[in-house]
Amino acid sequence: MAPLTLDELRKKRKEARKEIYLREGEYKSKIIVHMGTCGIAAGAREIVSAFLGEIENLTEKNVMLTASGCAGLCSMEPMATVELLNSPSVKYGNLTTDKAKRIFKEHIIGGNIVTEYAIGIGSEKGG
Repeated sequence: MAPLTLDELRKKRKEARKEIYLREGEYKSKIIVHMGTCGIAAGAREIVSAFLGEIENLTEKNVMLTASGCAGLCSMEPMATVELLNSPSVKYGNLTTDKAKRIFKEHIIGGNIVTEYAIGIGSEKGG
């Protein structure tokens, strides 16, 4: 395979960003399940499965599900961060599959933060 030119690399970066950032992509919401060692030990895999089950039931596939490493709050695992287009991100903690399903229905679909599960609203970037 021939090395990529600088212009080809820039094009690939632009395409990749569309997959990551809601404002540029086809997704209207993004769920990030924190899958560090502590998250996995606390049950993050089950949370991913719960969110996947809800996404599979959607007719319009505009919800992105991703994973990240530890968020630094091990005692609150399993955790997930929800990002909706033009809204502050919300970090949820001490999740169960039932809580994940409720968050999906009320926050991701309905646009209403489930405040009793939220452990932080907004992001370090000021979002």
